[in-house]
Amino acid sequence: MAVEIHDRRAIERLKRAGRAAAGTLQRVGARLAPGVTTADIDAWVRDDTARLGGKPSQLGYHGFPAAVCTSRNEVVCHGIPRRTDVLADGDILNVDVTTELDGYHGDTSATFFVGEPSAEARHVVEVARRCRDAGVEVVRPGARLGDVGAAIAELARKEGCTVVRDYGGHGIGRKMHLPPHVSHVGQRGSGMRLRAGMVFTIEPMINLGGAEVRVLADGWTVVTRDGALSAQFEHTVLVTDDGALVLTDPDAPA
Repeated sequence: MAVEIHDRRAIERLKRAGRAAAGTLQRVGARLAPGVTTADIDAWVRDDTARLGGKPSQLGYHGFPAAVCTSRNEVVCHGIPRRTDVLADGDILNVDVTTELDGYHGDTSATFFVGEPSAEARHVVEVARRCRDAGVEVVRPGARLGDVGAAIAELARKEGCTVVRDYGGHGIGRKMHLPPHVSHVGQRGSGMRLRAGMVFTIEPMINLGGAEVRVLADGWTVVTRDGALSAQFEHTVLVTDDGALVLTDPDAPA
């Protein structure tokens, strides 16, 4: 499995793509409210991405029919926007934005509260955010991929949640999905050793119930097998000479 080591020129383009995706996600998230449809979200992502001079990476990817994934409540990932999918007070919704800009991709997602969440919804969302950040925190040259998964799984278990094993993060660059596969469970000291110039996503999917999932008949939408809530947060991360740099931080300087 060859993992690309990005040069300075590529890293600058990855930074721009990451900032674009993060900005779109932030602006779309600010508009979420009861009564919004996930088809509205798809339209907003298309418009904002075009305004930035980019293209939605997900649109048409292996036949995916939309510009964004919208995953509500028990939907773990890859939810397809629909006019019939109307947000309601108390929902949680993951919005997953990937932007291609100047030939490079930036990939990010966040789970948002719609109206007033239940205590259970607030818990799983906050644990998912903390799990992503725990994974990012261990990234540095010489660390191993297993360290990322271990940090995530340890925190989720401590908080009474489970980690989806069927899907993970991925390398990213001139293609949206590249090696390596980034598991969100693992053993410390195992797996590929990280090197400066690697870029990949960390995007744990955290469930309130069991870790098992199933795919619906549309071939895309992944839901928790037990119907429990699921939340996810995602960043694109660069391994630097002395640590890590989040490329999809909306507050990062240009």
